[in-house]
Amino acid sequence: MECFSYSSFLTTPIKPHPLLSVTKNERRPCSTKAAASSAPAFSFSYQKFVQFALDETKLSTSDLIPSYLQNDFGTLKAVDGKAELKMCSYQAPKIRLLRSLFIEQSDGMQVLDFAVFPEAEFDLPIFCANFFTSVNTNIVVLDLNPLHDVMNETRYKQKYYRSLIPLGLKYAECANLTTDCMQLLPWGGKLTSESLKFFSPIVIWTRFSSSHEKHDILFSAFTDYYKAWLSLMNQATEETDASQITLNREAQHRYLTWRAQKDPGYHVLKRLIGETHAKDVVKKFLFHGVNELGNKTFLDYFPEYECEDGSINEKRSMVGKSFENRPWDDRGVFIGDTFT
Repeated sequence: MECFSYSSFLTTPIKPHPLLSVTKNERRPCSTKAAASSAPAFSFSYQKFVQFALDETKLSTSDLIPSYLQNDFGTLKAVDGKAELKMCSYQAPKIRLLRSLFIEQSDGMQVLDFAVFPEAEFDLPIFCANFFTSVNTNIVVLDLNPLHDVMNETRYKQKYYRSLIPLGLKYAECANLTTDCMQLLPWGGKLTSESLKFFSPIVIWTRFSSSHEKHDILFSAFTDYYKAWLSLMNQATEETDASQITLNREAQHRYLTWRAQKDPGYHVLKRLIGETHAKDVVKKFLFHGVNELGNKTFLDYFPEYECEDGSINEKRSMVGKSFENRPWDDRGVFIGDTFT
């Protein structure tokens, strides 16, 4: 998401989402069915991904309601009119926050940042879809991010990922697999060891050139992964042990703290809407909870990033280790160095 740039963008006030707020007191559900786009002839939109997720979630829970965040985060526009950011958010009994940020630019550039965060009473993985598309290039991360450690511990991994390994293999590159396997969404190259701690054995991290076929495969992967997450949600039982709930809450806060500080999407937002609005969108919308679920700071969780003057090192990796190829085998066993 750092492969494009803009000369200058000025900030604009946050205004209500046009699909959420028709008049001052009238509100209707966040829909992605929008007017015709000025995008190039190669027609593709992440809007249908969001719509699919909303429709499927409503089938799984009748109690999905708009989040209060929709009062403050709706639509943002770049002053030159070339890009628009659309945000929507929901909540449900097991869902602390379902939120979507969709960015569309007139030249065909699109970004989707879609995530679902569970309530602390559930140790469910965090559904994560981060997609960037230009006319020629696509950068994709799709995963059920583990709430707890899956590198060194087996209980959580067995609980949520053992049954999902075949789903991950369905789309992963398959150099070690046999029969009719196809190389659908191969590993996208180097990924730092620090980032890898927040991914599961079924993560899809890939890059590809734009084509109808690849976008169809990506949509298929998104639908499969989201249905899998909803199935886990439907089966989840509420935790009653206060100590485990505290652990779940802190684990999610740690995740949010990392993402809010190190997520590369911030640089995109800063270029589009300016530093002030970008910080608000990141900390108060995309990773809402970083100020609400706990009091620990980034350096409390990740002290190795502290500089001599007490500031946070901006490097993505302090270890300096990255993984050029998928570091899990076809059984979901991590085959890189053991994390400590």
